[in-house]
Amino acid sequence: MMKDAAMARITGAVMRAPQELGLEPLDLAPLRHDEVLVRVLSAGICGTDLEILDGHLDLLPTPVVLGHEGAGVVEKVGAGVTGISAGDAVLMTVASCGRCAACVTGRPGYCEQHDPMNFSGGRADGSTAYTDANGFAVHSHFFYQSSWADYAVAHVSNVFPIPKGADPSVLGPFGCGVLTGAGAVLNVLDVQAGSSVAVFGMGAVGLSAIMAAKVAGAATIIAIARKPTQLARAAEAGATHLVDTNEIKDLGAAIQSITGKPGVGYSVEATGAPSVMRTSVDVLAETGHVALTGVAAGQTLELDPWNIIRGRTIHGTTLGDAPPGILLPRIVDLHLQGRFPIDKIETHYPLSDMDWAIADARSGKTAKAVLHP
Repeated sequence: MMKDAAMARITGAVMRAPQELGLEPLDLAPLRHDEVLVRVLSAGICGTDLEILDGHLDLLPTPVVLGHEGAGVVEKVGAGVTGISAGDAVLMTVASCGRCAACVTGRPGYCEQHDPMNFSGGRADGSTAYTDANGFAVHSHFFYQSSWADYAVAHVSNVFPIPKGADPSVLGPFGCGVLTGAGAVLNVLDVQAGSSVAVFGMGAVGLSAIMAAKVAGAATIIAIARKPTQLARAAEAGATHLVDTNEIKDLGAAIQSITGKPGVGYSVEATGAPSVMRTSVDVLAETGHVALTGVAAGQTLELDPWNIIRGRTIHGTTLGDAPPGILLPRIVDLHLQGRFPIDKIETHYPLSDMDWAIADARSGKTAKAVLHP
């Protein structure tokens, strides 16, 4: 436990430039009235973290502490924070203003202040939460948490208490990847019992979508991937059918042989590759729905207009299009019931082994790497 959170020393994973990441001691500035200090117990490695680390997404100023899938225990709250207290086990997710049209209609993932609150590397007044050993500012507040650290400074809007009995040491990924995949199925697509679902991409988002499709009662859940390890994970997550793209020439025919119909009712795309995005539309039956969750910034997606005018609907989605305060407790409850076994796809690493964890995440050796400060 931190003895004095007013100006304390923490350890964080600082990116000083693309591909330049290391653990550093950092001095923590006093909390603001609307902030929450969280002792981090788990933090997932997400594809967005890797894109930023590789320099493919130029979203943040440097140097900066990365990490945006954090869970832990509240250490201290700002003077204006209500509903959250020291000692509460919590999840952290995206920050939002709570006032704009998107926020008040229950879609905080599209908050008008999303970029400045999550990607500016600091607070609205330009200040940061950290200084390094030489007294220079280190950017913070990535997704208003920067949770690749032993302590994270979060905003009251992106901290949510978790149900009693849940273990925050396995829940970090719920705040982004799990929320995105499960929300795509349970909220955006509203998959119906007895229906058919195809899922592309077997990372945490895709596997969460498979688990959610099983919860929704889908009769046919088709996992589409190109590696045996990915398909094995999909089977464990609840897929009823596995399609190895290396072994087929006509995916549409393969799906029809499974469903007995031309196409599926729903599909979820979680790779971010434009060619796979198109395929996720093409495999839909008429009047089918697809949720696009992958990131393909700066790329072009080409579609056959005929597939759209035949009643197919494309949904772009961020964080499941639902208030995290409603959807997150639901998913955690399912996890506690054994119906959302996300822990089975996680591999756990101490924060000091983050290079190893990142390498495993890049290679696909693990579906979800989780760091423990």
